[in-house]
Parts: sequence; structure tokens; C-alpha cells
Amino acid sequence: MTWLRKLPVDRFILVLLATVLLATVLPARGAGVRIFDVLTTVAVALLFFLYGARLSPQAAWAGARHWRLHTTILLATFALFPLLGLAARALEPWLLTPSLYQGLLFLCAVPSTVQSSIAFTSIAKGNVAAAVCGASFSNLAGVLVTPLLVAALLHGDGQVRISGGSAATIALQLLAPFALGQLARPWIGGWLNRHKRPVAVVDRGSVVLVVYTAFSAGVVAGIWHEVAAGRLVAVAVVDAALLASVLGILTLVARLLRFSREDRIAAVFCGSKKSLASGLPMAAVLFSGHTVGLIVLPLMLFHQIQLMTCAALAKRWGNRAGASGAPAAPARSLAAAG
Repeated sequence: MTWLRKLPVDRFILVLLATVLLATVLPARGAGVRIFDVLTTVAVALLFFLYGARLSPQAAWAGARHWRLHTTILLATFALFPLLGLAARALEPWLLTPSLYQGLLFLCAVPSTVQSSIAFTSIAKGNVAAAVCGASFSNLAGVLVTPLLVAALLHGDGQVRISGGSAATIALQLLAPFALGQLARPWIGGWLNRHKRPVAVVDRGSVVLVVYTAFSAGVVAGIWHEVAAGRLVAVAVVDAALLASVLGILTLVARLLRFSREDRIAAVFCGSKKSLASGLPMAAVLFSGHTVGLIVLPLMLFHQIQLMTCAALAKRWGNRAGASGAPAAPARSLAAAG
């Protein structure tokens, strides 16, 4: 389809937009939800298996001990976001209702995504090894930090329940496949490093599945209809401004810290995301049933905006790296990282 190649918009973005349209018209329901949940879980596990198989143990270890990068990601996720959320209090109630503003604060408290952060880091030819560790650390920390931040920011009564389920999910669905990939590396690592397409297909396919399942959940739950159209647009604008602020600040901080190009990409993608997969179960635990819909609305909108924005950034940065001949070695710059 030559006409598609001539369009000024990246084809991957067009695929994501088509996925959103499909989820709006034909959202997953009933048994379909379970099927897509399984498909997404399998895709994410396969993605981490392939990452593990491609990365040398030395690169994985270097990524794990890159403490400056991980500290930057954690501070962005659990300090920068909440501070910006508190600064947005001036928008209540004239732009955001009290419930929507509480939802914005909740959004600022949830941990980073894992799968999409790492997929976009890979697409942009960034430091995948450090992204795997940084995003995973953020989710593990969120099991404890997010409920405490919610209790503090939303003036809760402190009676929040902290579950170890998220930690088990990270270990079983993400870190275990990565470890298996490391074990399989002697047999398939060389082939995968010579053939980039399988990993690229899984990268993009997993993102498409996440977009479809997340947007389908919103359509089926009727979340998009719980507020007036004007308020919905206002929340989207605030979310976009929040994301742009964090992206800009992280880019500046990464340059000031003299991170390499690969590390800057990992910091930007891992530190600017918010996890819908972690946020929705946490909201169900931390809030009463009748308030959950409005509380998670800013997070659901932010999730869609961050996927579209970061997909465009990842493709742009990846194309730049390819045009300049920059190597895609995930941990090239980590020799002096410690």
C-alpha cells in the first residue's frame, strides 16, 4: 500500500489510532476480555524472554547497578509527579471537579509502566537492560509507596491495604521470563541479535494489545460517559500538560547528569509513564466502589496519551539513531555508571 507509506504520520501511530477506533466500536467483552488478557500476558512474557535472550549477563548486571538512572526514575515517578499534581490544585474546581482532581493526584501516585516503557526504550534504541531494571524497581516500590502517597495526598485515613500481589505479578510475568531468556541465551542469543525483526514485532504487537485491552475496558465500563464532554477534554488537556512537563524536566535532568543517549531514553520513557495495569487494581482496593470510576478516569486518559506520545517519540528517536548509524547496544555506556 504505497499511499500509506507516503502519509506524513508514522504507520505505527496509524495502527494505534486504528486500534483505539476498533476498541471504541468493538470493545472486548465477556470471554473476549479473558482471551485478550491471556494474549497480552503471553506477549509480555515473550517480550521479556526475548529481551533476556538478547542481553548478555554482563549488560543485564550493568543495567541493574546503574543506581543514578534508577534513582532518577524513582524520583520522577514518586516525587516529581506528586509535586506537579499538588501544583495543579489551582485548577480545582473551575477546571477539574474535586473528584477529578483526586483522580489526578491518584494518577501521580501510581508506579511506572513496565512493558511499554521497555518496549519504547527498545524501539528508540535506548538502554534496554537499565529500562528492564528501572521500570521493574518502580513497580515493586509502588506496592508500598503508592498506598502511602494516596493516603497522604488525598488526605485519607491511613487505612490502606498493601498487597503483595503486584510483587508476585512482576516476578512471575516479567522477571521469570527474563531470567529464562538469560538461560536460553547461549542457544538463541546470537540468532536474535542477527535477526531484529522478531523482537520488533513482539515490541509493537504487545503495545497494540495493551492499547486495545485498556481502551476496551474504559468503553465497557462507561468511564468516558461519566463526565460531560467539556470536562473530559479538560482532563485530557491537563494530562497532556502533565506528561509534557515530566518529559521536558526528565530530558533536562538527564542532560545535566550527563547520561548517555541510551540512558537518557531509558530515563525519559521509564520516568514519564504511569501504569494502568497497576493503578486499576490499586484503585479498587483503596477507594469505595462508587468513586472508583471518576478516580481512575484521569489515569485512563493519561494512559492513552502517553502511549501515543511515547510511540511517536520512540519511532522518531529510533529512526534518528538508525540514520546516524548509532549502535543499539543496550548497555554500552554503563562502564562508568556505578
